[in-house]
Amino acid sequence: MQFLLAFIVAAPLLGAVAALLPAPPGLKGKSPEQAVLRHGVTVTGVILAAAIALAVGFDQDTPSRFQATTDISWIQALNIRIHLGVDGISLPLLLMTALLFFLCALYSYFKLPDGPSPKAFVALLLVLESGTLATFAVLDLLLFFLAFEMVLIPMYFLIARWGGAQRQAAAWKFILYTLLGSVVMLLGLLLIGLNSGTFDMVALASDNGRGLTHTTQLLAVLAIGIGLAVKTPMWPLHSWLPDAHTAAPTVGSVLLAGVLLKMGTYGFVRILLPVTPEGMHTFAPYLGAFAAIGIVYGSLACLALTRKGNKGDLKRLIAYSSVGHMGFVLLGIASMTPTGVNGALFANIAHGLITGLLFFLVGALKDRYGTADLDTLAGATGAALYGRAPRLGALLAFAAVASLGLPGLAGFWGEMLALFGAFDPAAGLSRPAFLTYMAFGAFGTLLTAAYLLIVVRRVCMGDPKQGPAVALADVQRYEFAAWTPLVALTVLAGLWPAVLLGLTDPAVQKLLAGGNS
Repeated sequence: MQFLLAFIVAAPLLGAVAALLPAPPGLKGKSPEQAVLRHGVTVTGVILAAAIALAVGFDQDTPSRFQATTDISWIQALNIRIHLGVDGISLPLLLMTALLFFLCALYSYFKLPDGPSPKAFVALLLVLESGTLATFAVLDLLLFFLAFEMVLIPMYFLIARWGGAQRQAAAWKFILYTLLGSVVMLLGLLLIGLNSGTFDMVALASDNGRGLTHTTQLLAVLAIGIGLAVKTPMWPLHSWLPDAHTAAPTVGSVLLAGVLLKMGTYGFVRILLPVTPEGMHTFAPYLGAFAAIGIVYGSLACLALTRKGNKGDLKRLIAYSSVGHMGFVLLGIASMTPTGVNGALFANIAHGLITGLLFFLVGALKDRYGTADLDTLAGATGAALYGRAPRLGALLAFAAVASLGLPGLAGFWGEMLALFGAFDPAAGLSRPAFLTYMAFGAFGTLLTAAYLLIVVRRVCMGDPKQGPAVALADVQRYEFAAWTPLVALTVLAGLWPAVLLGLTDPAVQKLLAGGNS
């Protein structure tokens, strides 16, 4: 188990180095380009298999305990250790990350985005995977920061070199926002480590803030929270996200929404809730307010994009929908209750699966039509996917109803539990304020249903004879292979939520109890 987790974190880096080397003569196949793309599929597939093996070996009777741990001294002068481990909170995120990277590598093997060398593309993809996996596995504050920052450069180049229109401006906006947020976050992490005498996240969680003064906790929550809120993204620090998603290639959008946004909310749960509980208690009402505003704002922005004549880009629309969905995650965390935090973690996974599928589908539409503009896609009477490409239309409708939170699918449980957490927040928090946030959240679910059903009507319905004059292919085999796991897991998590909640709940209970089971 120790070896498996260390292998999962380190192997993508070795794979990235190997991707830049010349392919052995016997493995080139038809061309060196195919060889390096096949290498990417192989490495991400091996990582996924290792993550599944780790999950099989995980002791589900004690999910609140860190397992597969490695603890090695690294920089003695600063008391920094290479400390790895997974519990019921991080294991689902680790699995989802490994799955999404494998599906993106598989999709790219058949549909590589236009850009420079495939070698660079695969190497950047694997470096990005290593950084995201490490973020969910490390248990040292400074290692967390390094892993958190490790993803910025590869994602910048994926957008800037393989993206669409306005890709340079979007890539710069992405990296400037996240870098500035990270500088502030580093100050907060150093403040905690230097004042408590350790950067070990397990020891800090067990101490539960007792070694930190109230002022120190307030400053740490403010500094770290800003950095995490930018990555989440929380309103009003979200403005980099729509541009990045609109310009990114399909797999970049999938990974940005499915994995990178989760790093921010994971930091709130893993670091701020257990390490600075007093500071979080003070800032929780403000976090809840920003979350509630973000839910409604994201939905209203999506509704505006669906109106005829507004030239609403579907990728931009899904990006704004992510602002709303991640608002539910932040609202659950702000409640500081087991119900709300479990809901936030569930919504994290559901959003990764469903929004990843949505970006895959919109990318496929853009490849077929040459645009993701909703007015162009809908044409005079509607794009008529049901009549022209019925399987693609059915998948888009499925992803839309899953995203709006239809009971029986994964999107329902996280948002419902987050609202329940706001209904009865932790002791000492203003219940009237959180009831107001809950009402905003409930209103946001209605707006979400409205804009997603409008998208389905405009894109899936209509007269196929009067739609845009484009020869439209239905779902291809490689697309079916890349999308089916996301559909299946969305249904499984919706029908059997205990699979995920059984892992997260004991770990959340221990986390909120100050390290005591």
